[in-house]
Amino acid sequence: MSRRALPVGVLLVIALALPALAQRNRGWGWGYAPAHPYDGTFTIARLWYADHGGWAYDWPEMEYNLGQIVDAVSSVRPNPEGGNVFRMDDPELLKFPVAYLSEPGYWHPSESEALGLRTYLAKGGFLIVDDFHFDNEWAVFERAMRRVLPAARIDPLDLTHPIFKTFFQITSLKIPYPGTTDLIGEFYGIHEDNDPGKRLAVVINYNMDIGDYMEWSATGRYVVSPTNEAYKFALNYIVYGLTR
Repeated sequence: MSRRALPVGVLLVIALALPALAQRNRGWGWGYAPAHPYDGTFTIARLWYADHGGWAYDWPEMEYNLGQIVDAVSSVRPNPEGGNVFRMDDPELLKFPVAYLSEPGYWHPSESEALGLRTYLAKGGFLIVDDFHFDNEWAVFERAMRRVLPAARIDPLDLTHPIFKTFFQITSLKIPYPGTTDLIGEFYGIHEDNDPGKRLAVVINYNMDIGDYMEWSATGRYVVSPTNEAYKFALNYIVYGLTR
């Protein structure tokens, strides 16, 4: 995956130069949203779940902003429509190598959804889990993930992991949760066959919400440094998911 000669420092400049995407008002609610047909361009697959609107938090602005950055700093060509939304048991999900799950502290998958996500990961799909905090939300997430991958081990990730140097060289994992300095991000992962030497199938952002940073990057709601870092994490995740 080639990278254009663009300094890291311009990331936020690009993001802030984007239109105020919230004003595009494509409309979103708590229901399942149909996907754009697969056309070979990179499209992040957002995962839908029932009973709580957290699946849609930061959507679709996050996807539009992230797509603009992906297009500007890499050779990956993103879908100009932004992202797609899928049920976890939708066979069409298998066409998209990178999936995003928001607010998993409220995620209670059905048997069909758990099987669908298990199949997706087994076939090489890469899952980004984002936007949850506190012990009670972790407990809900872990219980749901055990339904998907009963034997999975959730490993803490540190800066030596390849995912933090796949595209950008991440130099610190001490990124605050948006809007506060009381919560500092923690990063975990699930490796294929529980072997850290094999592919990372799931990356978990705990006490962190990179989606919120990216959603609001066109408005300057959050300060420059963590917003830039959120984009760097996202780019690394995408490149890792596309090349492993």
